[in-house]
Amino acid sequence: MNRITSSYLLLLRSVPRNIYRANILHPFISRLYTEGFSQTTAELSKAQLQKLRGQEQRFKRRLHSIHRKFANVPENSEFQGHHHVYFEDGKGIYRSTLGLGEQEMVEVFRADWGGDGYGSIQRVRLSPTENMLAATVKKDHNEETRCMLVHLGGVNLHQNAMLVLDNVLSFEWAADDVLFYSTQETLRCLRVFRLHLSDSGVQTTLVYEEKDPEFFVEVSRSRDQRLVTINCSSKISSEVWLIDSKTPLSFPTLIQSRQPGLLYHVEHSDNHLFILANTGAHLEYQLLRAPLASPSMPHWVPVFSAVPGTVIKDMELLQDHCVFTVKDSQCRLQIQTLTTKEPYQLNTLQLPHWACDLSPQRVGTVDRGSFGFLLSSPVHPPVHYLYSSRKQKLSITEEDTRHISLPEFNTTRLQAASQDGTMVPLTLLHMPALSELYNAPLLLHVYGAYGVDLNMSFSPERRLLLEDGWALAYCHVRGGGERGLAWHRAGSVLQKRRGVEDLAACIQTLHHLGVSHPALTALTSRSAGAVLAGALCNHNPQLLRAVILQVPFLDVLGTMQDPSLPLTVEERGEWGDPLIREHRDNIASYCPCHNIIPQLYPPILVTAYSEDSRVPLSGVMKYVERLKKAIQMCTTRVDVNARVPAVILDIQPGGDHFGPGDFHLSLNESARQLAFLYTELGLDHQKTRRQKTKRQKKAQKP
Repeated sequence: MNRITSSYLLLLRSVPRNIYRANILHPFISRLYTEGFSQTTAELSKAQLQKLRGQEQRFKRRLHSIHRKFANVPENSEFQGHHHVYFEDGKGIYRSTLGLGEQEMVEVFRADWGGDGYGSIQRVRLSPTENMLAATVKKDHNEETRCMLVHLGGVNLHQNAMLVLDNVLSFEWAADDVLFYSTQETLRCLRVFRLHLSDSGVQTTLVYEEKDPEFFVEVSRSRDQRLVTINCSSKISSEVWLIDSKTPLSFPTLIQSRQPGLLYHVEHSDNHLFILANTGAHLEYQLLRAPLASPSMPHWVPVFSAVPGTVIKDMELLQDHCVFTVKDSQCRLQIQTLTTKEPYQLNTLQLPHWACDLSPQRVGTVDRGSFGFLLSSPVHPPVHYLYSSRKQKLSITEEDTRHISLPEFNTTRLQAASQDGTMVPLTLLHMPALSELYNAPLLLHVYGAYGVDLNMSFSPERRLLLEDGWALAYCHVRGGGERGLAWHRAGSVLQKRRGVEDLAACIQTLHHLGVSHPALTALTSRSAGAVLAGALCNHNPQLLRAVILQVPFLDVLGTMQDPSLPLTVEERGEWGDPLIREHRDNIASYCPCHNIIPQLYPPILVTAYSEDSRVPLSGVMKYVERLKKAIQMCTTRVDVNARVPAVILDIQPGGDHFGPGDFHLSLNESARQLAFLYTELGLDHQKTRRQKTKRQKKAQKP
């Protein structure tokens, strides 16, 4: 279970992680349009529209092909119980009996059993003895969720769906008949309930209610299933309550009361708590230990701190080992293991140089002696690795060996010197040598908010671009989480402009190194990442040729001044409180919507949802209208016949901030995005395909 990146972060204006499936487009591609380009600063000519649509159809065929090519890559879809192995495909859950060899998978759950258009599975939990299954499903084109409980003992499992709970986000079993769950209202999770399935009926009890609106509440469970925890988190502090599964009807016990600046997460093994808390050097995470009977902070004893230059990103607690995911100063991933009993022994396991994303495998009800995970990069398909605490080594399944090494692409780790001298990590993915990238199209990615790492899991779309000769750059700017908690603090609230400076430095460094040039450089960002992208366009538009903004947060000042909107109060710790003059002036200094000036902007494709509750549509509309007027003013002054950069706005129905789950809709949107990029950068689609074929033939020569 991921201890640091919680459901809380995914309730913000953030990037969803690790939910790619072979039959679902990567979530980085957001909802676009279904009827072509809808609104522009200037009407596109018939010839321009025909060209774009022709490009779109060609890319759609290519995307179908590359998705088929990677259809059988490993995915995070299996988990194991005491008696069965389960498989989840997004719409249903199936199982087969352990130890009986190959057999037909039996359906035990369907996402649409509850009706009303609910259709994609979000979270699944088995009860301790595998008698019950609980799963949350999300409504199509909406963020509404419901939790359904299924009894696994019967023959006709479809008829065993026994209870439906609306607006449930997180949940865990404490026993086969006791479920704890948190409820969500207008993107806020403030209450936890206990559901008791007794002989006398179903009893629901409120066990926790949060009073501070800046806190978010979720439920989790220790890997050994001993504890259910209630985790209360804000941007600057946290508090954890625990329920012992031996006495599941007892009320929660507080571990350590919240203190400003104290963040901590809890695991359990052998009657001891293992606590990740930001009590280390520079207020970074370190591991501490405390007796279960005396869990408060005075009893916390330091056990492990990350080596200087590295930061802890996540932790898994096995039966006798702690497994840490860490990143070094260039954002390279490592695995470090630590024995949980004295004398503590630390071991470092190097991961492949191409590894950019580590996704823990789903944990069922058994096997505390190993840690499975998927390694991938935006252009490298996932590979399943397994760490055994008994053997103390990594292994890879035989069927995954063909995906281990893809030598035809390069992963280059760079650093850019920002305006204040800070070195900003930069990951560059490319096929030609670094010295041959001057005429290569470059696609930059940025996020830089909430302490969340830039999403670098596998995307067939990014693989297609790589094979077409593109260079892909991932800018790990301040405000994100790549370099730890201090990295986030250095790019939040009054320091938010640092992320914009970091992004500009990354682009300028790449150009200085001979990687592409402004006429072939595009930038893509989504949600809160659009703050940095939009601010860069205001201050350095000459660095870019095209920009894609997906479900973009652009009117920071207007949104943060309206406490009635969802997320405004919760996000003051990220952007600041406009009621404080210093904070207001700072937000106003970089807010994309409030700093538009008459100048030539790069062509921009903007996507929004009519009912998106995370990013208000009014702010997107305001941004596009101001941008349209500024460009018209500039081109009128300079040359009435000048080419007007296209500002394409598409508004789709629905309120799902993370885009459609339907494969074909997603594929269409992705094809249109690629058509926009190739058109605005002046790239010949057929020429890039011919160049790709030549490279492949050259690579095949002895």
